Amino acid sequence: MNDRVLAVVLAAGESTRMKSSKSKVLHTIGNRPMISHVIAALENTGVQDVALVVGRDAGPVIAAAGSGRLDVVAFEQTERLGTGHAVLAARDAISKGYDQIIIAYGDAPLIEAGPLIEALDKVRAGYDAVVIGFRTDRPTGYGRLLEQGGELVAIREEKDATAEERKTTSCNSGLMALNGARALALLGKITNNNVKGEYYLTDVIEVLRAQGGRATTVEAPADTVAGCNNRAELAELEAIWQRRRRHEMMVSGVTMIAPETVFLSFDTAIAPDVTIEPNVIFGPGVKVEAGAVIHAFSHLEGAHVSSGANVGPFARLRPGANLHANAKVGNFVEIKKAEIGEGAKVSHLTYIGDARIGANANIGAGTVTCNYDGFNKFETVIGADSFVGSNTLLVAPVTIGEGALTATGSVITEDVPDGAAAFGRARQVNKDGLGLKIMARNKALKEARKKK
Repeated sequence: MNDRVLAVVLAAGESTRMKSSKSKVLHTIGNRPMISHVIAALENTGVQDVALVVGRDAGPVIAAAGSGRLDVVAFEQTERLGTGHAVLAARDAISKGYDQIIIAYGDAPLIEAGPLIEALDKVRAGYDAVVIGFRTDRPTGYGRLLEQGGELVAIREEKDATAEERKTTSCNSGLMALNGARALALLGKITNNNVKGEYYLTDVIEVLRAQGGRATTVEAPADTVAGCNNRAELAELEAIWQRRRRHEMMVSGVTMIAPETVFLSFDTAIAPDVTIEPNVIFGPGVKVEAGAVIHAFSHLEGAHVSSGANVGPFARLRPGANLHANAKVGNFVEIKKAEIGEGAKVSHLTYIGDARIGANANIGAGTVTCNYDGFNKFETVIGADSFVGSNTLLVAPVTIGEGALTATGSVITEDVPDGAAAFGRARQVNKDGLGLKIMARNKALKEARKKK
């Protein structure tokens, strides 16, 4: 198919009802801006170019929209005079002779390619306008799609509808496809003869019908065309997106014991035969390979978990964490920018940052890689088959050799050769009777404070 298809994406809203310091379309679903979700859906429809209509926060909105494969050109809407006026802000792009035009909204992040493709196909089949609608048992507040004999004759806003028209459960999503050859002429005839004095895109249907053109509808599931106007609706869209994504993963072979407690990001990649326990959060940039287990109450971001590895419970993997096959990161362990070698164990109460840990090494409880001096980060290297005793402080830069050992409670400031044992603690000295004297003194101080 050699048709040229343009998408006009409206993203110039003021975010008034969001009560936000940033553009509404920059708020995220699955850790991805809403506008980016919309562009991603358009990538699968045959669209080649995007005319992005922007207002506030134009730079960040353009950047978020331009992160995909499509060619995005921005057009500024300097006045807010309705949806019809907003579309015409992209007049220069529309005039370039596209075969079909899709009109979409940057605050409708759950849209899928299917209904858009169906609408484009109907334009190709001879319709001049195709509106994507949805059905609901509670249509109050939505514009109604009025149809006769399979053709769309009008979109009636509820305040203007008759009692009979309000019974219609087919509602307008705002999304539509237009015949590219007629689009500018139709849009140019929309007037602002209404109470608000605005140019409504919905009026294009009656303009078209008056000229003898044909319009029809495509039906989409209601939750895929839902828009976002406030924080409550943002949370509802997030919940829908999460349910959809969890279902896709479970059908593909991922086990989720309590799926409603697992939260995913747009780019979370989890292979079949992974088990995810309750209350796990995946930030952006996480990949988990087959056979791994993510235990309860863990948080992962920017991390790679290889096959057979175990994470958690109560573990945190930060960006740059790379767990090799069969590695273990246990409870209350934080890993940042570190390689955890095959079969290595970091079982509990430990921070590993800016480090490389070799295969089958064992890191004792309470170990800390002291990687930051207040200005610079330094690396710790721990060799294969080594054993780091509990409560060891590794002051980077430092290397623990293969098969080496550090004694419990050590502060290691120098490299430890292969096979060596390092003791970085003061020699123990016992003072007979001193413990009783110290406790008696402390008790006396406590009693004195009570009397004050």
